[in-house]
Amino acid sequence: MALQRMDNVGIVVDDLDAAVAFFAELGMEVEARAQIEGSFADLTVGLDGVRSEIAMMRTPDGHGKLELAQYHAPAALGDGSADTPPNTLGLHRVMFAVDDIDDTIVRLRSHGAELIGEVAQYENVYRLCYLRGPAGIILALAERIG
Repeated sequence: MALQRMDNVGIVVDDLDAAVAFFAELGMEVEARAQIEGSFADLTVGLDGVRSEIAMMRTPDGHGKLELAQYHAPAALGDGSADTPPNTLGLHRVMFAVDDIDDTIVRLRSHGAELIGEVAQYENVYRLCYLRGPAGIILALAERIG
């Protein structure tokens, strides 16, 4: 049996509506929202009494998806610290290709995004940057210039 595809990346957030608005501003579309609870949820994630809400977001081409989840029970762990550095073990970042990196930064700043470093240019091929978004999520943006 072979791997079929990567289906989505799951991200736990503390404010689902704010995270949906952030990724919608980036250009993603809400595919579905749902309440998740019951024995299947408990068994799947290995926790008791799971009660959460998810929003499935997709890229305009339909190939990339993020599953944003807000846990109402049991409470999410961690503080979503905005000072976790990009070299922390675990999920590093999610990268998106954009048409205009400067415009994207301006739009995402209105949703609380903060530039981590600076916009940098890699040879004559890409302009790149890291932003911190909701729940401390690190996004990378790449604008192809050559």
